[in-house]
Amino acid sequence: MNRLKRWSKELAVLLLLVAVVSFTLDWLRSPQPPADWPDTALQTLSGERVSLQEMSQEKPLLLYFWATWCGVCKFTTPSVNQLVEEGENVLTLALRSGDAAQVERWLSKSGYQLPVINDPQGQVAGQWQVNVTPTVVILYQGKMVQHTSGWSSYWGMKLRLWLAFF
Repeated sequence: MNRLKRWSKELAVLLLLVAVVSFTLDWLRSPQPPADWPDTALQTLSGERVSLQEMSQEKPLLLYFWATWCGVCKFTTPSVNQLVEEGENVLTLALRSGDAAQVERWLSKSGYQLPVINDPQGQVAGQWQVNVTPTVVILYQGKMVQHTSGWSSYWGMKLRLWLAFF
């Protein structure tokens, strides 16, 4: 019984430590939206002009910064794709992943149907001060309400979208 109590206590301490490190890293790597982001129109690979302000008015928008060369993105992107398939409000930004044709080939090869803004030089990501891929930003009614960087699960992103309403 003492052994079980000790292991439970050690597990609780470990989980607390992981949570503190995770929150600290998110705080240190926090993206900063540019002052003019609500007025900036962006163009997707399909040629559609989109406004983050408009897209985030009625329901939270998950803005996903990723790259084809990012190892961690290989674990997060399938979950983002699942959210898109379920009809969630998602827009992705391919950071320094080549020209539009290269990104489209990668998406096709991977079987993803993501709405993508290509950022071949990293200018948009730079304006948002995104230094880590993947980075997830939740926008709602003209404000950044959530963000995280590094791996995020399907349920973690789904929960962040839901929590944006509060």
